Amino acid sequence: MKTDLAKTLSIRGQHGLFTYIAQSRSGAIVEALEDKKRYNFSASAGITTLADISIYTLEEEVKLQDVFGKIHQVLGEADAPTAKASDKELKALFAKALPNYDPDRFYVSHMKKVVEWYNALKKYTSLDFLTDEEREAEAKKEA
Repeated sequence: MKTDLAKTLSIRGQHGLFTYIAQSRSGAIVEALEDKKRYNFSASAGITTLADISIYTLEEEVKLQDVFGKIHQVLGEADAPTAKASDKELKALFAKALPNYDPDRFYVSHMKKVVEWYNALKKYTSLDFLTDEEREAEAKKEA
């Protein structure tokens, strides 16, 4: 099954990734990818969909979905280095996967989040992502 990055969430101050389940009165009901526990977060919790995240390069911004694809091309079926890997190791990975990343705006702390998310998606869902067209077709079916 394909992963929908528009429904895959990062929540400020929370470890791991979450899947959007439904809207609640005060925010959103989400399910943790790792343990499938459900939580209710307020709208002010700093909820961001992975589909909305892009990485700065010297020419343009690259959608996170495309960055994950490039990392997968470099690593094959191997896991990405963990967020505890050395700065040198993380920079080497991104130098191969996204050689034109902007070092002035894409920091090692960002790289750590990206590899953490990559490994979580690889372990708990899929690195095969819904395209915008597929997402629109699904929305039309549900309507």
